[in-house]
Amino acid sequence: MEEKELKVSFLSKREYECPVCGAKFRKEELLSGGGRLIAGPMTEELHRIYEPSVKYGEIFPLIYQATVCPECWFAAMDQDFEELSGEGVQAAQKDREGRLKDAMRLCRSLDFSSPRGLVEGAVSQYLVMRCYQYYDKNFSPTVKQGLAALRAAWLFDDLDKKAPKQNYDWLALLFRRKAQFLYNEAIRLEQSGKETLSAMKVFGPDTDKNYAYEGVLYLCAYLCYKFGPSDPGQRKYSLEDARRTIAKIFGMGKSSRDKPGPLLDHARQIYDAINKELNESDE
Repeated sequence: MEEKELKVSFLSKREYECPVCGAKFRKEELLSGGGRLIAGPMTEELHRIYEPSVKYGEIFPLIYQATVCPECWFAAMDQDFEELSGEGVQAAQKDREGRLKDAMRLCRSLDFSSPRGLVEGAVSQYLVMRCYQYYDKNFSPTVKQGLAALRAAWLFDDLDKKAPKQNYDWLALLFRRKAQFLYNEAIRLEQSGKETLSAMKVFGPDTDKNYAYEGVLYLCAYLCYKFGPSDPGQRKYSLEDARRTIAKIFGMGKSSRDKPGPLLDHARQIYDAINKELNESDE
């Protein structure tokens, strides 16, 4: 008797049409249930770690999140993929060769028409980050780019664990620094009225929990503390801004009891760490 194949993903019934090249395809989706996902700890970056299942092995939910055209590698979050139009389509068409070339600089062997592995998952998030430059401000492109950059960093972390000394750790650091810039730029644009965050329905940053706007504020401060400027003068100014940003979390809403516990715990830890460094620099 043949052993039944243990599937972790399936092709969706919905057929997508790429707004850039017109290719039609079905997206690979993660199957849920059946003990496939065993939730482990959450990191300071609000990233959920999953334990390997005896039955299914390691599963990385983030590799299935991006919708990617298998022909021209245009990519976006699922709800926005088919919404690109006008000048955005033209920009994506002109950038096709550059998009493919740059993606293959990250990983030479890529295939978005077959079941995804970690490599395709990581690069798919890079493609999402890149492709939101084609969208106008009504889509909240900057914060979505920041989210994609952070998710790319997590997946390159996973690749580094599987294949050390292949520069995946360097790529993870690079994407974290990019996320630091993009998250803070998104807040700056929102506060200046140049770009809204309202088109971001689920802020993540991971797939199991939506930490909403407060999660964005936390990540702005956290990423600034961990990956912000190294110049002493610039760092002090940046940390003072990060402290003000993270303080808003405690001032928002009627009661801290309504806020997610892990977010508040991490926010307090980073707030205290920033305070300590700033106090030491003043001595």
